[in-house]
Amino acid sequence: MWEPPSTSSSSRNATGPHRLAVNGRHHLPASGHIQDFSLRKTSISNQSPGTTSPARRQNKEREIRETKITINCVTFPVSSSSLTPEQQLLKPDEWSYCDYFWADKRDPQGATVTGFEVLLQKQLKGKQMQKEMAEIKIEEEYAKNLSKLSMFPMAAQEEGTLGEAWGHLKKSLADEAEVHLKFSSKLQSEVEKPLLNFRGDNFKKDMKKYDHHIADLRKQLVSRYAGVEKARKALADRQKDLEVKTQQLEIKLSNKTEEDIKKARRKSTQAGDDLMRCVDLYNQSQSKWFEEMVTTSMELEKLEVERIEMIQQHLRQYTTLRHETDMFSQSTLEPVDHLLQSVDPAKDRELWVKEHKTGDLRPVDMDI
Repeated sequence: MWEPPSTSSSSRNATGPHRLAVNGRHHLPASGHIQDFSLRKTSISNQSPGTTSPARRQNKEREIRETKITINCVTFPVSSSSLTPEQQLLKPDEWSYCDYFWADKRDPQGATVTGFEVLLQKQLKGKQMQKEMAEIKIEEEYAKNLSKLSMFPMAAQEEGTLGEAWGHLKKSLADEAEVHLKFSSKLQSEVEKPLLNFRGDNFKKDMKKYDHHIADLRKQLVSRYAGVEKARKALADRQKDLEVKTQQLEIKLSNKTEEDIKKARRKSTQAGDDLMRCVDLYNQSQSKWFEEMVTTSMELEKLEVERIEMIQQHLRQYTTLRHETDMFSQSTLEPVDHLLQSVDPAKDRELWVKEHKTGDLRPVDMDI
């Protein structure tokens, strides 16, 4: 009867401070420091299949179920299991995207959303907010309204002190309109246009490429998982057939010969080999998805830092222009200046990750 070969956890790899150890292959991440440790259990010995009792096999399968669970075709360790070693964060000193978005979640409509889709939505939402910032024409409209107000013929026939005050007010409105019009022109060239042009139409196309790439890897993983389940069922059927024939021969309820038993054993062994091959293909696909998730999420993290710093820079330019244009507004802008000095992409990322993270348990290899 076919018995799955024994598995052993891969040891902690000493490969240098900036490399990922995945299935024995080492990969340099796109950016950032990754703590060095082995991420997966992978080694499978080449021992020959032997015989085992159904009770022993069931005990092995029960142990495997206690330490690992497959959710939406992705295999995770069971965090509550005493047999599962605790996973360390890839970037323990940061609230990094690559540590907190492995699991799927449900949106308000009940649809399944992957952790990577949550990260992509963050990027696209940021792009839309940036566009809205650039398209608000408050200063331009304010300048036009002031100019229009200064030209209204209200109380034009007033004389004396009231007429003098009114004339001074009209001139004041006209002067202020001119100042704000100049400010509006500078605002468009130095703040609004840079915000609007930062990451143009190609940005959405780039995000779609990321989305399709990760989605294709996930689809392949789903397909490989289906292959594992099919092979597992085929092995169970072959083992059951072998057990029945063996029992019939032992109690002489059948005319089956030893040759029939050997044939059934060969089929069981072949089914076991097929299962090993399918599990290996599944683990290869999951490993590839894992690596691309880490690399791509770190790239998205870098893009988000660039976006925040760009907006911070141009909002500072806005307040500078306001100071130059309108000195009386200084007291209202001082708190803004102070807050802009305190903008911190890492802190923003921490707050966002805490609210939106989908799961920090990373996938592990499936066992036979």
